[in-house]
Amino acid sequence: QVQLVESGGGLVQPGGSLRLSCAASGSIFSINTMGWHRQAPGKQREFMATITTSSSTNYADSVKGRFTISRDNAKSTVYLQMNSLKPEDTAVYYCNAVDIWHKLSWGQGTQVTVSS
Repeated sequence: QVQLVESGGGLVQPGGSLRLSCAASGSIFSINTMGWHRQAPGKQREFMATITTSSSTNYADSVKGRFTISRDNAKSTVYLQMNSLKPEDTAVYYCNAVDIWHKLSWGQGTQVTVSS
């Protein structure tokens, strides 16, 4: 079992930046890909970014050039650096991890609000 805990959300003005963190615990040896999704009110959860153990990354078109995913394998932590934030980035951001048996785990989410 993998447990994930996100942190770093909050209120930020348009154009500002936030860095989200997601710390993994439990069967961390089994983690393969980690990533981030988000869910805005009244909308489906949508893919943001993923990163593999070898730091290969993939991004949604909506955040390319603004968001950067990174990973510290020694700390079992994945980060999402978010720059040039827009009001439409307001959502609950969820961390996820896929293990070597293809099991998907989710964190509890952290709220990001972009507003003046």
